Amino acid sequence: MPKSVGSEIGEMMHHIAPRCTITLHKAPFMSSNLYIPKTCKHCGNAFTARTTVTKYCSDICAKRAYKARKRNEKVQATLEETIQQQKEIVNDYNPNAVNNKDFLSVTEASQLIGVSRWTIQRMIQQGRLKAVPFGRKHIVARWQIENLFN
Repeated sequence: MPKSVGSEIGEMMHHIAPRCTITLHKAPFMSSNLYIPKTCKHCGNAFTARTTVTKYCSDICAKRAYKARKRNEKVQATLEETIQQQKEIVNDYNPNAVNNKDFLSVTEASQLIGVSRWTIQRMIQQGRLKAVPFGRKHIVARWQIENLFN
């Protein structure tokens, strides 16, 4: 597709691409002689690029785009961390949790009601709460604790 205007060194070659025109200058030294019309990815202004990988019209746009990219990466990392923490909370389902048990130790019963262990011990000694000795522990049925409030 390139059209050669001349075959001498220093003459120009034109390459016509579908939406832009790239002008190549033939030169005996190794420098970029490309002039590619592009649009800045940050501000949207039209500019002429000298390399094929240029994305921004100026150093200021490149720096601003970099800062915006880094800011978005931090926001994305924070969002992913928050989602991960929420998944961990959901996955922390504990079958041994007090809310899932039908029979509770004195300590678990006190945690369920929100009183001290000794209050539960006194209630057992007074007969207000029935507990079954199980080894060195006393086990309280959950329904008995619920009946205290009915």
